[in-house]
Amino acid sequence: MNSIRAFIFLAVSCMLAATANATPQHGIAMHGEPALAADFTHLPYVNPDAPQGGALRQAITGSFDSLSPFIVKGTPVTGVRTYVFESLMGRNWDEPFSLYGLLAESIDVSDDRQSFTFKIRPEAKFSDGKPVTAADVVFSVETLRDKGRPNFKNSYSKITKMETPDDHTVIFHQEVGDRELPLIVGVMPIIPKHAWEGKSFDESSLDPMIGSGPYVIAEVKVGESITYKKNPEYWGKDLALGKGLWNFETVRYDYYRDANAAFEAFKKGDADIRTEGDPTRWATGYDFPAAKDGNVILEKIEQRSPAPASGFAFNTRRKLFEDPRVREALMIAFDFEWANANLFSNAYQRTYGYYSGSDLSSKGKPLDEAEKAVLGAAAAGLRADFQDGSYALPVSDGSGRDRKTLRKAVALLNEAGWKIGDAGLVNAAGEPFGFTISINTKDQEKIALHYQRTLQQIGIKAEVRIVDSAQFSSLQKTYDYDMIPATWFNSLSPGNEQKFYFGSEGRTIEGTRNYPGIAKPAVDAAIAALLTAKGHEEFSAAVRALDRLLVAGFYIIPFYDAGGQWVARWNTIGRPEKQPLPGFEGTTLWRNP
Repeated sequence: MNSIRAFIFLAVSCMLAATANATPQHGIAMHGEPALAADFTHLPYVNPDAPQGGALRQAITGSFDSLSPFIVKGTPVTGVRTYVFESLMGRNWDEPFSLYGLLAESIDVSDDRQSFTFKIRPEAKFSDGKPVTAADVVFSVETLRDKGRPNFKNSYSKITKMETPDDHTVIFHQEVGDRELPLIVGVMPIIPKHAWEGKSFDESSLDPMIGSGPYVIAEVKVGESITYKKNPEYWGKDLALGKGLWNFETVRYDYYRDANAAFEAFKKGDADIRTEGDPTRWATGYDFPAAKDGNVILEKIEQRSPAPASGFAFNTRRKLFEDPRVREALMIAFDFEWANANLFSNAYQRTYGYYSGSDLSSKGKPLDEAEKAVLGAAAAGLRADFQDGSYALPVSDGSGRDRKTLRKAVALLNEAGWKIGDAGLVNAAGEPFGFTISINTKDQEKIALHYQRTLQQIGIKAEVRIVDSAQFSSLQKTYDYDMIPATWFNSLSPGNEQKFYFGSEGRTIEGTRNYPGIAKPAVDAAIAALLTAKGHEEFSAAVRALDRLLVAGFYIIPFYDAGGQWVARWNTIGRPEKQPLPGFEGTTLWRNP
């Protein structure tokens, strides 16, 4: 009997050993091992000896009526999440998705990632001097899950149990096997439990928020500006993860009514740095004296991660856009070549899909067995050119009146039941084809008006409606639009955010970024596959499958990208020579002596 008990004890011990790391780790990677050793001294894209002090001033467009970036209500100010709040772990942006200890000194993850433990640094403190504890971590999970934005609920609802054996240890458990969840929890903002007692977390507010980050909120001018000031008592000033970051004494964002006003502020020297989004302005607008004499430095920062996926998003919740043939026809009618030459000084390239410019893109790649396994029966439902990788975005003659291209669009519309008559394009009931493109900037207006003119040639009436930032934000949250410009920023390690972007729940749940209203089981299955993938090849196949489905669904009229960022800075602002995978990283800047 004793030998049987000993055997059982040994078997159980082996099982436990197989599902846990022998020792806590300093970092974690989504796939494989983190690149930086435990004794790393600084991130690879910073200047560890950067000068300290001075101010960084930035001019941005829009307005704000809330300080909280964590809730659905209100239009949040820029910078709070970056400068005021921290997470248990921090990212190395030169890796697809790897984290290193920040508030937590270590992470211990079971092999199946269904349980994971964070050990909080005893020296970690909020800006009011109170220690960061396990209770704050639990409070953050529960509060963000129940009262925060939908993406928090999507991720944190997978946590089935949290244990706090002491004030500095939190053990998480899940049952769904989401391999990204330990990393998602690792980058969760940690909010102080004591600071929210008796307050309503899900109501927008302009009261300064308390975090554990390197800066505190120093001044707020509602709708006009916000100033962050470095906390002299910041607990993490000696961490290797922050070396070479947070170099300014103050950081200020000034809000302007439009891009032209913000640009003029930069030209006058009221702002130190500007990321330019207008190619015409980049090509012709930076001819002012300070740029000519070298006091303003102009440079293009290479981007090595997927290009932002942007375009006019169809709202498929609207009956008008239910038919994919209609969506494809309207996509064909968009004349990128004319716009690139006449509006953008030929500065752009067409963006293919949602992971363009990376190995994760499905462009030009036929279905392989790994992708077929992800797609299942949906693979056979794809059109032949999407199966064999031959599909390509339409190319016009650049005239703005390419009859051959427009005839293809009209033919598809005819298949879908729309005919050109005396009243323009109408359906069998004689109802005209018309919709509204809602926009909120002058830059968006240029491309919308160009598209409007093209659609008029095939009998479609598209109204262009410009709204202010608050209205546009409300339209996005409630999906109360026909078509809007939308952008999704993807990395080399897409994960749970893909559910927030494209998951079926976003068709009805407000506040997601599923602007097109995609609700396809095959899309959900591809997202689930990339979340549970255990190796890079399996993961890449799942992402390619997702990309293929999204492109084949014609959910957006794809725009364009520059292959990086256009950045202008006064020569009083320095930056490291190396920049991380996504390109320009503002937290690495410093003010030159």
